Amino acid sequence: MKKETLAIRNQIDRTQYLEHSAPLFLTSSFVFEDAEDMRASFAEEKDRNIYSRFSNPNVSEFVEKIVLLENAEDGVAFATGMAAVYNTLVTFLEAGDHIVSASSVFGSTHTLFTKYLPKWNIETTYFNILEPETIESKIQPNTKILFVETPTNPGVEIIDLEFLGKLAKKHNLLLIVDNTFATPIIQTPIDFGAHLVIHSATKLIDGQGRALGGVTVGSKELIREIYLFSRNTGPSLAPFNAWIFSKSLETLAIRVEKHSENALKTAQFLESHPAVASVKYPFLPSHPQYEIAKKQMKLGGNIIAFELKEGKEAGRKFIDAIKLFSISANLGDTRTIVTHPATSTHSKLNTEELKEANLTEGLIRISVGLEHINDIIKELNQALL
Repeated sequence: MKKETLAIRNQIDRTQYLEHSAPLFLTSSFVFEDAEDMRASFAEEKDRNIYSRFSNPNVSEFVEKIVLLENAEDGVAFATGMAAVYNTLVTFLEAGDHIVSASSVFGSTHTLFTKYLPKWNIETTYFNILEPETIESKIQPNTKILFVETPTNPGVEIIDLEFLGKLAKKHNLLLIVDNTFATPIIQTPIDFGAHLVIHSATKLIDGQGRALGGVTVGSKELIREIYLFSRNTGPSLAPFNAWIFSKSLETLAIRVEKHSENALKTAQFLESHPAVASVKYPFLPSHPQYEIAKKQMKLGGNIIAFELKEGKEAGRKFIDAIKLFSISANLGDTRTIVTHPATSTHSKLNTEELKEANLTEGLIRISVGLEHINDIIKELNQALL
């Protein structure tokens, strides 16, 4: 079946009430038939729900859908996208291990790499995502993980996933890809050699700015390790949020298609505007990694990064002139959102770190929504005047 069908028709079993839409299972725990049932369940001789920190029908349905969409074998869900990043990494890391990561990563991921993991003697070496030929020289004998986002947050840069897959295999590294910006509708990193794929479900998967959540998918063997770690550390996804995400997945494909259509037209408009110095959007021919994007992505996504000719102050004026759009740090919403990353999502980075991440103080990130394209362009035009 095609992805659109999988996301809609894959559901948990109906109850005795024969409901059409999956019900909510708002329960902290589940009961046992007798003492032997309880013993066998905790011994994992039975595949069943015990406690919602371990598993829940709503969470299982959501995870199974992402597994199918990402061409994975198994998955585990989390309370937030950052919980997914943290638990996925820490499951496989020990004191003395080393990570090689693109410098262009989400601000909280950067803080995790530079502030918290070093407490346990886990170091990270960054590479410039625009210079993939330098990655191999960063790999050390104790390197265990190769981590990337593509497209990146917030610069919308692209890296060749097939190249990374071969490199990870050559050096026996765990390749972990944050696929939040693309979603499994646009690209499936496992097909290019990724071992684990992470999503912040808070973004396009939800699509309406309602719920927090995260998910990691990959092989059964790797997911088993993450599951065991996370069920003991407790970053569980709430059943209600999982139910929202499951329903949202039913419209993900059609939403992403419309988001991408609007975003491409918006990027073309911005590229032609006299006040704009540069625009980055994966499916613009001017994007430095355009050919790579076309190879591994089905659509361009909904995120655009652009700079104004007059720099930081012009960016501030642009945001202050916004009337229709939302000024927010979120993205992937039905509503168009504008963000100034240097003073929000990436504000913890110093000047040198911003430079290493290819992030200037004047960069504006737009998460293009589902409003009518004429209204989107009209609003941008008035704010750029």
